[in-house]
Amino acid sequence: MTDHPSRAAAVVYNPVKVDLAKLRDAVTQEATAAGWAETRWFETTADDAGQGATKKALLQNVDLIIAAGGDGTVRAVAEALRGHDVPLALLPSGTGNLLARNLKLTLDASPESIRTAFTGVERKVDLGMISIEREDHTRDEHAFVVMAGLGLDAKMIANTDEDLKAKAGWAAYVKAIVASLRDPAELHLRFQLDNGPLTRRTVHTLIIGNCGSLPANILLMPDAIVDDGLFDLMMTRPTGVVGWVRVWFKVAWTNGVVRRTKAGRAIAGEHRNDHDLHYETGSTLRARLTRPDEIELDGDGFGKAAAFKAWMEPQALRIMTPTPAH
Repeated sequence: MTDHPSRAAAVVYNPVKVDLAKLRDAVTQEATAAGWAETRWFETTADDAGQGATKKALLQNVDLIIAAGGDGTVRAVAEALRGHDVPLALLPSGTGNLLARNLKLTLDASPESIRTAFTGVERKVDLGMISIEREDHTRDEHAFVVMAGLGLDAKMIANTDEDLKAKAGWAAYVKAIVASLRDPAELHLRFQLDNGPLTRRTVHTLIIGNCGSLPANILLMPDAIVDDGLFDLMMTRPTGVVGWVRVWFKVAWTNGVVRRTKAGRAIAGEHRNDHDLHYETGSTLRARLTRPDEIELDGDGFGKAAAFKAWMEPQALRIMTPTPAH
């Protein structure tokens, strides 16, 4: 430990998700042990998911931002960190903890994850960006670290009961899925992937993924890599109950179980697109819908989009990860 610590961290925390007193004690202990100065604390609010708190922290020239909250907090902090040369540490405290899950980090704000914040090594990962055009032709720009989705995916988020989610966790989405499946509406869109041709397609779901693992061992996008500078585009349009069963089998069993091992990937063979489930990769996607539809980013609803442009910023985010064991 140094006699005159100079490095300082800031914790951007969601007060609904964390035990603040307990977290303060644990962070102070690890910061002191690592020789860091006193940690600064910034609370998110109903009106500020974390962008404003992060910007206040950056004005104090901190050397590290620690996000303590759910996926929404992580997304907001990452958005505010865009363009700043400051690493991000994760203290997962939500339902999905999707970025931490995909980076194989500890999935709670444990002493291990707090220690990693101060003593770990940096890993550069891609940052997804999306410019959303609304029905009134205004545009707003946001970041995402895991995925952006439209169609059934976004309707499921919109139909999720937040009170039930707080009590039952990921199981709350089951009720939302059932409600969303009753909606017969499809997405009719024109899109251009990178410099490819303008394409028309009708789908139930469109997901742009930076990484692909979800809770319950679901591997939605088996080839998504968090630092390759590309997103994976998934489109589904199953026909009837049999089509939905085929999609679920491919995602839950083939992707979620079989393809997780080298031997399983050899057995499953190369993925083949079909009418039910279609994958592409790219770095830029432009799309326009025939009518505005719900859109979600990292599990939070963002209203309705009439059109959008999504792109990846390669390795634009620095995440603290555990020091490899020797």
